[in-house]
Amino acid sequence: MKPDVLVMAASPSADVMAQLEQHFHCHHLWQQAAEQQAAWLATVAPNARGVLTTGAIGIQADLLAQLPKVEIVAVNGIGTDAVDLAATRARGILVSNTPGVLTDDVADLALTLLLSAARRLPALDAFVRNGSWQAGKPIASTRALRGKVCGVYGYGRIGQAIAARAAAFGMQVQYFQPRAIEGASAPRAESLLALAQASDYLVVAAPGSPATRHTVSAEVLAALGPQGTLVNIARGSLVDEAALITALREGTLGFAALDVFADEPRVPAALRELENVVLTPHVGSLTVETRHAMGQLVVDNLRAHFAGQPLLTPVL
Repeated sequence: MKPDVLVMAASPSADVMAQLEQHFHCHHLWQQAAEQQAAWLATVAPNARGVLTTGAIGIQADLLAQLPKVEIVAVNGIGTDAVDLAATRARGILVSNTPGVLTDDVADLALTLLLSAARRLPALDAFVRNGSWQAGKPIASTRALRGKVCGVYGYGRIGQAIAARAAAFGMQVQYFQPRAIEGASAPRAESLLALAQASDYLVVAAPGSPATRHTVSAEVLAALGPQGTLVNIARGSLVDEAALITALREGTLGFAALDVFADEPRVPAALRELENVVLTPHVGSLTVETRHAMGQLVVDNLRAHFAGQPLLTPVL
């Protein structure tokens, strides 16, 4: 008999969805209308042995409490800050995620955002579209990346991939995270504040957790300065969003390029109205190839567990 799995969100990969149906008895929460989900869950939750969720959705203790037979939570994403890990550990529920397969695409987007900010691509696109170029209006100069300092906050797989790309553009790279990386080619700053002070561009690639919440504070933003740019492809929780809006409004920070926000998909109107911001809707891993690879790793973890084998990518 196929194991029952509660599927919180669909994969963009049709092949992944077909494999899920082939190997598991799937119950798709995402297909249910919001007002019907509670009643629907009551009928399927008692038999669910697995949960497929995403890094953004996660799973909290109240839902886990409705799943008495659950053995594994498979996260389609790298972040587990939305998963109540204390609740899963207390019950011995295994958790997996999808590291590695999204590294390059997320790093690519980080550099895309950095370049978009440096060269003011959204404003230049609008300049052409609205007829300003044809009308002969002046164009403000932008800044080169060569010789600028790219500070990377969080130097795991993604942070190191960002650093390699920044170096290819002729940038100097420094990083900060609490634990030094042995053999790292870039120097480690003594603190996040020191990294911000030294950086022209500060790229946030650290994991989201209670320990990292609002670590990119008003003080850090001020240290980055009126010519500085903040790029965030990690989690919105790392940045004090209110302080960021104030800094951008008052010019104590020059620019921001953001793929993640504190309360997605609700982005503050004050942030959306600013001209010195580039915004994308949390799409760091949103390519056909990577979303398939992520979904495949979810399927492989679920299959391994129900076959009595170790998880391929367990969350420790």
